[in-house]
Amino acid sequence: MRMTWLKHLAVGIAVSVAAIFAIGLILIEVVSARLLSSTRIETPNGIESLEVVEIGGARQTIYLRGHDQAKPVLLFMHGGPGAASIAFARNYGLRLEEEFVVVHWDQRGAGSSCSSDVPNESLNLEQYLTDTLELVNLLRARFNTEKITLIGHSWGSVLGVMTVQRHPELFHAYVGMGQLVDTLRNEEVSLRFVLESARAEGNTQAIRELSAIQPPYDNNADLMLQRGWLSHYHGDSVEGNVLADAARSIIFNPEYSTGTKLSFYSCMMNSLKHAWGYLEHLDFIESAKALDVPVFFFAGRHDYNTPFELVEEYFEVLEAPSKEIVWFENSAHSPNEEESDRYQKVLIERILPLTQIAQDAN
Repeated sequence: MRMTWLKHLAVGIAVSVAAIFAIGLILIEVVSARLLSSTRIETPNGIESLEVVEIGGARQTIYLRGHDQAKPVLLFMHGGPGAASIAFARNYGLRLEEEFVVVHWDQRGAGSSCSSDVPNESLNLEQYLTDTLELVNLLRARFNTEKITLIGHSWGSVLGVMTVQRHPELFHAYVGMGQLVDTLRNEEVSLRFVLESARAEGNTQAIRELSAIQPPYDNNADLMLQRGWLSHYHGDSVEGNVLADAARSIIFNPEYSTGTKLSFYSCMMNSLKHAWGYLEHLDFIESAKALDVPVFFFAGRHDYNTPFELVEEYFEVLEAPSKEIVWFENSAHSPNEEESDRYQKVLIERILPLTQIAQDAN
């Protein structure tokens, strides 16, 4: 009798779980469909296209959005390594799409570009740079333009500076957001911030855990431990929860398959595992003292993921045809997400005139 009751209970629980799961899937489909419908681009010369292209011998996904394909091209380089950006395109791009063709690219091994066909040994800095140049030239040819604008966020700002340094003739301007400057000092300043915050709060657990690590970190576990406390003390986002906000965007994104959504985190961590070490000796104050394009740094006043004080220091020594720090007073590491309206407004005001000058010159 007791076994029969337990069997009925188990069946009931299984049916309930299955029902909840099914309802969840239906909800995701409904929200995703509404998001897709409400942001559809239907202008005569517009573009809204999710495409798989071969870059560096690997199939990689790009997402293009713009109301007029004759507009200037803006390539967004996501952070991480592995923090793919296609799922977030609508969060900070709907106004930009009226003035630019905005291109989001899930880099090799990340997001919808993550597959078993991408060998781990290809997740190295030079391969990412080769991929970047190949994509830039693909976009130049496709949209019949000599130059595009490149935005690099966090890890993407490393690829951005190095690509622009090597090939300045291909770009109207470079925008570094959450700009990484010097990896070792970056981690030292960031760790000092969370330790001081923990001591001010009297958080004994944080103090104990953070006191046991020291950059350069021996493993990704130490890095992720520090980043967890950084999030707790709002050094990466002034308001909200970065992980929760990201999860919502990924879950309800209409461009990502269920498989991509489920593997997003594991793919990101795999990219981080294999690519982060290439940044160990990075120091742009020494290695990239000059960039032969107009440069803009979008800096969050509360950013301690890539500390703003190092961005200021780099700005002071950098030689460029023109340069400007644009401060986002209510942001930390991601002004594009935290102050998306102003982020888009500033890009339109600063970048669009540069593209028009180049067009008039031709």
